[in-house]
Parts: sequence; C-alpha cells; structure tokens
Amino acid sequence: MDRYVTRQPIKALKEDRIIGYEVLFQKDYDSLYNNSSDVAAADTIAGFLMQNTESIFHDKLTFVTFTPSLLFRNTPKIFDKEKMVIQIEDHVMIHPLSPAIIRKYRTEGYVFAINDFQFSPKYFSMLDFVTYIKVDISNKQEGKERVSLNNLINVMRGFDKKCIVTGVNTKEDYELALEIGADYAEGSYVAEAMAKKVNRMEFLEGNFFQLVVEVSKDEPDVERIEEIISRDAALSYALLKIVNSAYFALRRRVSSIRQALVTMGISQLKQWVYLLSFNNDFDNNESLEAMMKMSFLRANYAMALSDHVKDLPIIRSEVYMMGMFSTLQYMIDAPLEEILEEVPVAQEIKDALIKQEGICGLLYKLILSYENAEWKKVKILSDGLGIPSGLLAQTYMDCVEAVNEIWKGLTSSAEQEAENTIEEKAHA
Repeated sequence: MDRYVTRQPIKALKEDRIIGYEVLFQKDYDSLYNNSSDVAAADTIAGFLMQNTESIFHDKLTFVTFTPSLLFRNTPKIFDKEKMVIQIEDHVMIHPLSPAIIRKYRTEGYVFAINDFQFSPKYFSMLDFVTYIKVDISNKQEGKERVSLNNLINVMRGFDKKCIVTGVNTKEDYELALEIGADYAEGSYVAEAMAKKVNRMEFLEGNFFQLVVEVSKDEPDVERIEEIISRDAALSYALLKIVNSAYFALRRRVSSIRQALVTMGISQLKQWVYLLSFNNDFDNNESLEAMMKMSFLRANYAMALSDHVKDLPIIRSEVYMMGMFSTLQYMIDAPLEEILEEVPVAQEIKDALIKQEGICGLLYKLILSYENAEWKKVKILSDGLGIPSGLLAQTYMDCVEAVNEIWKGLTSSAEQEAENTIEEKAHA
C-alpha cells in the first residue's frame, strides 16, 4: 500500500514567522482519518512517526491529526508535548470516550487544535480543551460563506482561541485571511507569501561565515567550498554569474560549481568572498531562512528521486541545481526567465522551472505536488516517471532530516562567529 507524508508550513499572518508545520499523511487515495480505516491508520501513522521523530519534531511546533485509536494507545506521549499540537477531527469528537481521554491529555499539558471547525454543538463542546481552531478558507470569497467565515473568526476571538485558516492557495485567499483577522495561515500560497519578504539577493549567515572561514585557511579545501556554496541558492547563482561574466572572457560557459571554482582560482575566490561580506548586512529574517530551506530540501529531494527516473536528460548535480534555483525569483527581484538567462544552466532545467515541461518538468511537478499534498497528482506523476511510490515518503523525510542537521550546523556557526566577534571587540 502506498503511504505519503509531507509537511506544510503554518505562518503567522501579522509577522514574518513560521510557527510550525502540519504533518499530512495519505494512504492510497482515501483519508487515513476516516472511521473505517482508523486501526490501519493508527498503525501506519504510529510506525512512521516513531521512525522519523527527529526529522519531524525539530525547531517548530508540529501539528498532527490523531485518530481515536492513536489517542487511546497514548501515541502522542511518545513525543515532546512542548513541540506538538494534537489535532482532532469530527469522528474523534463524536466518539463516546473522547472527552475523557482529551481531558486527560489536556491536564498533562498537551495542546489541541480542531480541524475544519464549524458552528455546531459538538465543536463548541470541545472549546474548553483547544488552543487552536482551523477553518477552511478556500472558495469562501463571497456571499454568505464569507460573512459566516468572518463571524466565526470574531466569535473564536471572543473565546480567546487562535485561528488558523487552511486552504490558503491563492493571493485572494491570503488577502481574505488578513482581512478577517485570522492569526495564522496554511496552504500552498503561504510559502510564496513568505518569499515576497525576500526582495534582494541574500546569503544565509551561518553558511556564509563557514565559507569565509574555509577560504581564509592556508590551504582551502575546494571540495568543502563546493559543498558550502552548493547548499545556498543565492551563492551558487552569484558564483556562476561572475565566472561567466565578461571579466573572465571564457570561450565556453561554466555550468557547475566545481568548474566555476577551478576557473576562478583560490586567490580570486577569496577576493570575491570578502567583497560579498562587505555588501551584505545579514538581517537573519525568517523569510530568507524559509526560502533557503525550501530550495535546499527541493534540491536534495529531486536528486534522490532522480536516481529512479529513466532517460533523465541531465546529471545528478544538475538535478540538484534545478531544485536550488527553483526559489531564485524570490531572492532576486527579477522574473525567473531573466535570472536563468544570466547563468548557463541546461535548457531542460529552464524548461522545467519556467514551463514545467519535459522529463525534468515532470520531476519538478512531482516535487511541487508532494509539497502541496496533492496526492492524486503525486501518484500519477511518480508512476509516469517510473519512481516507486513507496519510496516517496521515507526519501522525503530523509531529506528533511538532512536539511535539519545542516541547519543545526549553520546556526551554531553563526552563533560562534557572533561570540568571537564580541570577544574580539572586548579585547580591542
């Protein structure tokens, strides 16, 4: 049986901040959370969560929908209650034993959210136990549905509940969420809304400091430098752009990070890095971090999946670059078509990112569909590419874990650099 899992960000609407992620599961085409499949769902979810605890529960809140069987088996107690929100749905609320078990969890300090909240006695009967209520905003732009939505948010605000609107998939949905005064938003448009806060090329601070340290060594390690640059979309783009500029006057354009480093040489690489350090006032905003994580996750996921795609016209490093460059239009104030003209990436990459055409375009579509939990599209695209659908979930979580581990290193690098700077100033 196929099993998929992905994370969707939940953004604070009035702040440039992601408060957490919802973990979404799917098995075949039917919801894991309906009554008839509750036991099977419990087995599937419990097994997966226990295998991937560190990947999922990291530095943000994690929202997970628990079935009655999962609640009765005490599955939530496996996880840190400070980082997890237990989501409950309709079939949990109508279960005769639910009030007692929910009250028990609440007494122990667990936080609850209600999915798809509605004006109904069974939903209001649970309000004393919940912190968050989630409301689907899709297709509610006009008429009675819009009025009802607005009234619901106002009523919940009166009960001092935090409101998360889901289904925020368009700009209009996002603007409506702001207008009605919701606290948080979730949906495919949320990442783009975060991205619009990043309006110039910036580099991730911890990553850039690692690059500065590496190029400052007596004998810099080119492989290490390549690794550092390759996990930052903006740095990768900037390096390829300068190496292919008129300054180097190359007969053939350079299309890989390794080639670019060899062409530039260590001496000029140092000058370039130092120049960048003067031109960037790192502000560590969360929008930049969100974009960096997204591009890095896409790059790793695309490269891992590419091993199973037959007749792929580009090599693994180019597949990686396709994922990294998929967010460039959010970090550079220009259309993606113009950005990609500045660097010699393969035409297949351009066709994939701009028009989602060709085999590479199908792979890129698969990644986007997976991010958005569009499971039917995921199944069709993975079958079309010859990727075993059973690999998708674990490969995705492996990539999430890899990104999390690298981010730990980057954060510690930035903190250490800040401490060193303070010490240097103190002794000056």
